[in-house]
Amino acid sequence: MSETETIIRIAARGDGVTDSGRHVAGGAPGDVVTADGTLTPGPHHATPPCRHFAICGGCQLQHADEEALRQFVTDRVVHAAEAQGLSVGEVLPTHLSPPWSRRRATLHALRTVQGAVLGFRESGSHRIVDMRECHILLPELFALVAPLRKLVGEHGGRQVVDIELTLADQGIDCMLKGIEAEGLAATEALLDFARENSLARLSLDRGYGPETTWEPEPLTVTFGDIPVPFPHGSFLQPTSDGEQALVRDATDLLEGASSFADLFSGLGTFAFALAGPRKVLAVEAARDAHLACKAAANMRQAPVLTLHRDLFRNPLQPDEAGRFGGLLLDPPRAGAREQVAQIAASQASRVVYISCNPVSWSRDAKVLTDAGFRLEKLRPVGQFRWSTHVELTSYFTR
Repeated sequence: MSETETIIRIAARGDGVTDSGRHVAGGAPGDVVTADGTLTPGPHHATPPCRHFAICGGCQLQHADEEALRQFVTDRVVHAAEAQGLSVGEVLPTHLSPPWSRRRATLHALRTVQGAVLGFRESGSHRIVDMRECHILLPELFALVAPLRKLVGEHGGRQVVDIELTLADQGIDCMLKGIEAEGLAATEALLDFARENSLARLSLDRGYGPETTWEPEPLTVTFGDIPVPFPHGSFLQPTSDGEQALVRDATDLLEGASSFADLFSGLGTFAFALAGPRKVLAVEAARDAHLACKAAANMRQAPVLTLHRDLFRNPLQPDEAGRFGGLLLDPPRAGAREQVAQIAASQASRVVYISCNPVSWSRDAKVLTDAGFRLEKLRPVGQFRWSTHVELTSYFTR
């Protein structure tokens, strides 16, 4: 091995990689590493903005500058396509969500002798980093960290408290799992906490599912101009900025389609944004999300028809999939193997596939291209800033 090597790229898990294939933790493109592991920062090595970086598991790439971060997100998506031998018509510019934009997150807290620690877990560990700053959370969410730390210090038990925070239309939805708040005094303390911090909803999960403790008015999230009820634990894109980018792509790519099916539709993120005048079939397996989408569509008389159906066990069949002017898929990380196989066998000619896992997406994309589809457009998306988690939009035609 030579005395020095240069980092040429960032690997999928965030390590820098040299031309010889050597992996170096904390390396950015252009950094120089010696045989003994000494790293000399290069032109794309940035000073991490957060004091917790390298310990906190919330971020892996704060040492990379904007150009290197953008290239990492691009490479993750493009290399996944290349691994399957896919030919891409056009790679659209990579979209990165800005700092302080995450509107949902799961934090953890534990009561201690001094009070409580609260934050994300350490990388590769169950230990909790006591968060004193955060450059990914919306300021509204981070403002709750200190009050939550105090609450857990006073009413937490011996077990870890999981804290789910989401910014909805009415404000912050906070769900606490594992907190041992028993008795009238504890209940009053929780209600005071909700009022003092202007929570939109406070819920407790004592092992039997979330129970609402405080909700002055029904919680909603708005897609397009349609407010949709927000059940506990429902999926929401991690940033509003990223959601808007995905919706813009879907709108542009499905232009001219008089009808389309939104598969794995969730609460209707894409269905409501794209409906009108075209008609949309929103298909979802999770009952709470399906019912919320249905209620919103009925209340606003939106041209969205909802269908409760498990697309893993009972995908749309070829004759069903072929009835629509376009198909949109936004499946879980596992992908949509069963549904894609039926689309490949159908007469469908336009597919927008949005994915949070380039690997499962590439396998599904291969099935589509083998059936005669062309991968016309591909956009890498980085909503989880400074994270190795990558998303994408893609467009197939035949």
